[in-house]
Amino acid sequence: MNFGSRLRQLRNEKGLTQAELAQKLSLGESTISFYEANKREPDYKTLLCFADFFKVSVDYLLGHSDQSFNPRPCIRGD
Repeated sequence: MNFGSRLRQLRNEKGLTQAELAQKLSLGESTISFYEANKREPDYKTLLCFADFFKVSVDYLLGHSDQSFNPRPCIRGD
């Protein structure tokens, strides 16, 4: 599944129109439409906004994983 399809799926699961999602994320409705049609790709900051909004991982959004949340803890070298 690609980003556009995943975005459409998540938006529909929340029962949002493209206009409603665009308003919630301060984007243009046409921007959401272009993303869902795979005519444009979001920049890194926008991708993170989508992941935060839908509470999924970036890998899931991009279609690199079918697991919506990565349960592995972040390990830092402190």
